[in-house]
Amino acid sequence: MDGILPIYKEAGMTSHDVVSKLRRILNMKKIGHAGTLDPSVDGVLPIALGKATKTIEFLQETGKTYTGEITFGIATTTEDMDGEVIETQQLTTPFPSDKILAGMHELTGHITQVPPMYSAVKVNGRRLYDYARAGETVERPKREATIYEFKMTSDPVFDEKKGTQTFSFLAKVSKGTYIRTLAVDLGKQLEVPSVMGQLTRVSAGGYDIKQARHLEDIAQRMEEEGTLGDWLMPLSTAVDQYPHVALTDAQWDRIKHGIGQPASLFEPITEKIVLTYQGDVKSVFAWRPDKNQYRAYRTFSIE
Repeated sequence: MDGILPIYKEAGMTSHDVVSKLRRILNMKKIGHAGTLDPSVDGVLPIALGKATKTIEFLQETGKTYTGEITFGIATTTEDMDGEVIETQQLTTPFPSDKILAGMHELTGHITQVPPMYSAVKVNGRRLYDYARAGETVERPKREATIYEFKMTSDPVFDEKKGTQTFSFLAKVSKGTYIRTLAVDLGKQLEVPSVMGQLTRVSAGGYDIKQARHLEDIAQRMEEEGTLGDWLMPLSTAVDQYPHVALTDAQWDRIKHGIGQPASLFEPITEKIVLTYQGDVKSVFAWRPDKNQYRAYRTFSIE
């Protein structure tokens, strides 16, 4: 089985849990996931099977879409509801929607983020969450991200008793974006502590949540039919973001022997192209200015 299997990861599971369960269900070892989801977050987790594991880096390059909730008036150690409360500021009056929207607009486009202490980013060989659990602090590296869309999807609800205000949102973001930090940064725009509540990833790697399958459904299909059928997406869908070039017999003969290709293979020159032969994706080629050629970047098959 070679292809992409979009999985619906339930809250409470790690991404590694999903891979482990699938290895048993499918009775295969060569499985990987693209884009880790925190245990408390549910949604789309693209899984690569067989030869498609070579496409994971391309799946991770595509943007992601999330829906969730943000609450003003409270902050936690983890920037979500799983952490310990470290700050509260009771709101006496709710923020008007237009002020919240203005803050969201300020965070749309190219931004710089500081990852949360409870994250998997490595500093000096240790993950930040290891420092955090040990009660240690360390300087965190800044990360660049792009927020393509950040909008409110519900009217804000003001809880007068708790002094908090909560609303739902949708965010379309680039790889490397921390949604928890986006929620915290919005609070900073309004000079109030804030925290991310429930979060769902509704698209990733080009796959939508409507395409994502539950593990129990996969187990049942494999038991009854012994195949994933049309639930397994072709390897080619993982590299749809790049131009595709159909090779002639002569071109394929040169390429499978490791020979680079001139700029005329695809013009105007672009960073990466996907090469197909007789309808099958064979490799991704990248433009090499130093060689003045397209050269093999990732090969899936030479057969």
